[in-house]
Amino acid sequence: MASLNRVFLMGNLTRDPEVRYTPKGTAVADISMAINMTYRTQDGSDREEVVYVDVVTWGRQAETCGQYLSKGSPVFVEGRLQLDQWEDKDGQKRSRLRVRAERVQFLGRGKASEGKGAAPAAEGQGAPRAQAPAPAEEHGHEEDDIPF
Repeated sequence: MASLNRVFLMGNLTRDPEVRYTPKGTAVADISMAINMTYRTQDGSDREEVVYVDVVTWGRQAETCGQYLSKGSPVFVEGRLQLDQWEDKDGQKRSRLRVRAERVQFLGRGKASEGKGAAPAAEGQGAPRAQAPAPAEEHGHEEDDIPF
């Protein structure tokens, strides 16, 4: 039987990202999201439901999340479910289900554009957000030359 483990979430951060580093120097960021859903009940009243999800991301993406995201930031997360299991100090078996992010897309303004002191990405580093494509005339094409 085939398997699929894929998660797509869009919501807002409930707190600032917590970035830490492994002994080998790899960045790990824990982020917590709130996903709101509004629906209408059978009696016609509107109801809002909130789901809270823990997300972990690794490497350069973790560092970028720590640098540019803050509480309330809107994000789109693509990843997979991951079950963590451990034994606590009292010998109790514990587990938690969370999302391991493979991609975090920033949907709104980050810390740097809000003037909270984060420096913009240095030259040569990846930009935190995709930039809009340049207008057609900047590439030597007139809009009338575009075949669609």
